[in-house]
Amino acid sequence: MKNLKALALLALAIVFGLAAAMYAARWVSQRGTLAATKVVVAAVDIELGTRLVPQMLTTVEWPTGSVPPGAFKSLKDLQDRVVKVGILRGDAVLERKLSPPGTRGGLSAVIADGKRAMTVRVNDVVGVAGFALPGNYVDVMVNTQQDRADGQVNPISLTVLENVLVLAVAQEASRDETKPKVVNAVTLELTPDDAQKLDLARSVGTLSLVLRNQLDKRQVASGGVTRAQLLGLKPASTAPAPAPARVVQVKAKPPEPAPARECVEVIAHGTRSMSCF
Repeated sequence: MKNLKALALLALAIVFGLAAAMYAARWVSQRGTLAATKVVVAAVDIELGTRLVPQMLTTVEWPTGSVPPGAFKSLKDLQDRVVKVGILRGDAVLERKLSPPGTRGGLSAVIADGKRAMTVRVNDVVGVAGFALPGNYVDVMVNTQQDRADGQVNPISLTVLENVLVLAVAQEASRDETKPKVVNAVTLELTPDDAQKLDLARSVGTLSLVLRNQLDKRQVASGGVTRAQLLGLKPASTAPAPAPARVVQVKAKPPEPAPARECVEVIAHGTRSMSCF
């Protein structure tokens, strides 16, 4: 009797084991046959402004349900396309990361539509000690002389441009580095009007770059600061101009008539004379 119970339990265990094995095998089979799509990814790190060639790319199997929008399935579709942002190895190459078809490589490919690139000379102070790197945003200040109404000049420092994108430093446009780099030139992305302002500013005074938070897009209205405001000086008092002399016209009175006089003609020794009294 005991042997029968043992045999029954053994048979039941075998049945449950076979059922579990079949279920596991079917689950693995389903996972292995999930629908997949070939997606083009970067085979190496690609810097912005680079023209794509087949050696930079490869294809991998990507679950069909999670293919990112704008992905490419064939390497031929990316021939001679130019990337406008850096792409790391293994990342999918997407349409939004590329410049329009026909764009040539180089820095011009990453300039936004309607914008211009302009380079200004900087030093370790103007260039924020090398911390103004590609991809950062800066404000541009100018220190110049302000003409006053009295013919004098007044030193003034003011912000002429705000929230300007740094496209490149020197001849490098890579945005992956975070280490400060002291260079002698910085290329900024500007609107045509801002480019004119910057060109005038660098000819009338000394430029300075002010590094700002990448998430801070606020515009701050500022009239600049003068030397007198900086040092807390009061404007020099000037003596009031003398009032113009007041001219008073006085009409002259007509002369009073002379009082009437009585005259007597005297004839003596043949001579006439007149005596009045």
